[in-house]
Amino acid sequence: MKILLIEDEPKVASFIKKGLEEQSYEVDQAYDGTLGIRLALQKEYDLIILDIILPNMNGLDVCREIRRHNTTVSILMLTALGTTDDKIIGLDAGADDYLTKPFEFKELLARIRAISRRSSESSVGEKLSIADLEMDVVAKTVTRGGKPLNLTAREFALLHYLLRNKGRVLSRVDITEQVWETSFDTGSNVIDVYINFLRKKVDKGYAAKLIHTLVGMGYVLKEQKEV
Repeated sequence: MKILLIEDEPKVASFIKKGLEEQSYEVDQAYDGTLGIRLALQKEYDLIILDIILPNMNGLDVCREIRRHNTTVSILMLTALGTTDDKIIGLDAGADDYLTKPFEFKELLARIRAISRRSSESSVGEKLSIADLEMDVVAKTVTRGGKPLNLTAREFALLHYLLRNKGRVLSRVDITEQVWETSFDTGSNVIDVYINFLRKKVDKGYAAKLIHTLVGMGYVLKEQKEV
């Protein structure tokens, strides 16, 4: 796996780079946002590890710029900004995962393995559908009634999980463990926020609703006639 590390703190960058190389990962480094974007667009990487607080250009803008040109590379934000709102903003900017500092290196490795697994699963020519909603996993496209839906990377991952489990009630714990490969604080509303984001794009304006809430149980993707 080839990794681009965009981190401005020399000690942190050195620690991460050394640890990843000991695990046989190939790592390039950038100490500011401008160089990070240049490397990300010039070379092919499997994963970009990205800090938010960076010189020249912050990590959120870096992430958005990379996503404008590359929708498939995996992006893991690694930052000290750890509130629920920070995580939502980072994920909505296009990150696939979000890990806060301070962190344990073994958790970083676990996140990287999880991202790698998801990328491998998505590399097959998989197409998923329900009613008039269709997803092409490889092309990273979603349409409803033939009209394209513009989803963020996190919204795409969430819908992918719902589609793979259509008709099955998924709890918030199921979703956090399978889509985010982590867990949030008990009082966190991240899942509800992203379900609402997705619902506005998938169901708004359509008579037949596909995303349903089962109070006290979770969420289910199914055709309305089955409710």
